[in-house]
Amino acid sequence: MTNATPAATVVGAGICGSWAALLLAEAGLAVTLHERDDPDLKSSTSHWAGGMLAPDCESDGAEPVVVRLGKRSLDLWSSHLPDVPMEGSLIVAHPRDRSELDRFARQTSGHRRVDEDAIASLEPALAGRFRSGLFFPSEGHVEPRAVLPALHEKLRARGGTIRFGSEVDPAVLTGLVVDCRGIAARGDQPDLRGVKGETVLIETPEVTLTRPVRLMHPRWPIYLIPRPGHRYLIGASSIESEDASGVTVRSALDLLTAAYTLHPAFGEARIVELGTALRPAFPDNAPRIEVRGEHIAVNGLYRHGFLLAPALAEIVAGYVTTGARDNEVMRWS
Repeated sequence: MTNATPAATVVGAGICGSWAALLLAEAGLAVTLHERDDPDLKSSTSHWAGGMLAPDCESDGAEPVVVRLGKRSLDLWSSHLPDVPMEGSLIVAHPRDRSELDRFARQTSGHRRVDEDAIASLEPALAGRFRSGLFFPSEGHVEPRAVLPALHEKLRARGGTIRFGSEVDPAVLTGLVVDCRGIAARGDQPDLRGVKGETVLIETPEVTLTRPVRLMHPRWPIYLIPRPGHRYLIGASSIESEDASGVTVRSALDLLTAAYTLHPAFGEARIVELGTALRPAFPDNAPRIEVRGEHIAVNGLYRHGFLLAPALAEIVAGYVTTGARDNEVMRWS
């Protein structure tokens, strides 16, 4: 008689749970992934995310562990989904905001200075609009609503099972359980808080950008992320509020005004969608893996869900299969 295949239950099919389930399945476990939402995941924070994979840019203010794990995640994204765009990130500022660009350059690494001609070569739509910028060549971005189904298909191909519309309480489950519920896990992790993020999705054929562009501004620092179909996601806001009922007028005006200053053609763009979600964060804004026997909770990804999820999932899979530990993010109770 052969031993049965070890089983694992993962709760939450957002970006964190999807990567955890996939890497556990690749490690040889029989994985069942539970998700309370429908397959469209519209109530998931991941559905509304930007999807930037920018560890060097995030070194401006993020904990060093975010940069370390983010760089590892870039490799995992590329190995599992080779079509993920790795075109880098471009940072620009108007001449009057040059000090913001210089500050960002001092706070980050992995970039090179680019002049007006180099900016035009990278993004022809921005030709003549900015005199200087920073280019981070090793970064990338994903379309969350495309890569989540792709990860789910990879999980199924590895023999994993996904049960949508299945709300379960990890506390009552037995065996190996990985809790990736995000802010919904606050009942078990009371030091979690929700940080509100707001985005605007616009559409215009008048501007073509191939990579995320960040506009440095003392009041309206924003990013624009290209999406298929001449669409762009505009974001930047991180509001210490747990009111996720909708995008505020102030945020919408700030985001759209900043986009207009990046390129006037955005003034004629069509607003497709306003979105908001609560990102789960611990007091130090750093991710955490909590181990309680066979129950493992992965949470606190804050603004960095798509950047951190692959590396955190790898840590979980390594611990489950070999006992390997990453003491910078893991805790035991």
